[in-house]
Amino acid sequence: MKLTFVVPAAMLAAAAVHGADKPTIASMYESQIKIPESEVVSLAEAMPAAKYNYAPTAGTFAGVRTFMQQVKHVATTNYMVCANVQGQKPPLDLGKGENGPDSIETKDAAVKFLKDSYAYCRKAALTLTPANQLDMIPSPFGQGQMIRGAAAFIPVWHSFDHYGQMVEYARSNGVVPPASR
Repeated sequence: MKLTFVVPAAMLAAAAVHGADKPTIASMYESQIKIPESEVVSLAEAMPAAKYNYAPTAGTFAGVRTFMQQVKHVATTNYMVCANVQGQKPPLDLGKGENGPDSIETKDAAVKFLKDSYAYCRKAALTLTPANQLDMIPSPFGQGQMIRGAAAFIPVWHSFDHYGQMVEYARSNGVVPPASR
């Protein structure tokens, strides 16, 4: 089966319209990662440190991640996926499970972990070329394989999935997300 990946013309044209260098496959992937990076990181920075252990309790929220765990989960998944895109192991110990290292206990450490994970994903994106973006690689989640370029986009959709949850946590604590100001 032949798989074809079509880059929407609007995505490639956007860089040219804004006076940037001629777009490449790598710059297209990298630019997409920058979008959730700016929103998730700014929200993580906006949430007060005293509220990082907040998780909703009213209703059916038993066992949900705290805000801190949301931040660490996004970063952990970024590292897992982007290491896989590069054919590498994650560059640091990600702890057990999906909630990141237990050693990250403060807002400052969590924000740094998050920022560094996006920098690592942008680096991974810059390794993509027309020749390798359609390569099949092992799934970062265990069984099966997936297209390298599709794996490179996981931090985009996954970040926004958790961003929505983090926005609810922030608003429940009187914090207006920076993207909404």
